[in-house]
Amino acid sequence: MSGQNLMGKSDSSQRIVVWANRALFDRLILGADGEPAGMVDDLELTERDGQLEWTAILCGPTALGPRIGGRIGAFWYAVGRRLRPYDDPSPLRIPLEVVASVSVRDVRLRVEAQELGLTRLRDWVQDKVIDRIPGNGGAR
Repeated sequence: MSGQNLMGKSDSSQRIVVWANRALFDRLILGADGEPAGMVDDLELTERDGQLEWTAILCGPTALGPRIGGRIGAFWYAVGRRLRPYDDPSPLRIPLEVVASVSVRDVRLRVEAQELGLTRLRDWVQDKVIDRIPGNGGAR
């Protein structure tokens, strides 16, 4: 099953059937360039014609916190909300249209992670913290 594209399975109505707990949550998200872009923390479901339809992948602390729940989840959500570059507390959203494939190992995108803003925190930490450490070699 390793490497199998889970987006290809469908039921008789040609809708994609995916078991989220087994196939999606906590999977690595890779941009089109192969760079890690985050992890699948939650899913966005939209109601259409009385049925729920998967429309996006949500990632980041503001998506993971509510999924964890309790005090730890509330803490994680609060940290994520404070680290956002603007006042919008909603999680980072990856529309399903830019998902190229879903396998048991990872989720691959059709676009680079930077195009969706998925590397903002990593870039900020690199610029504001790591690059200022003496002897870091300036490597990115």
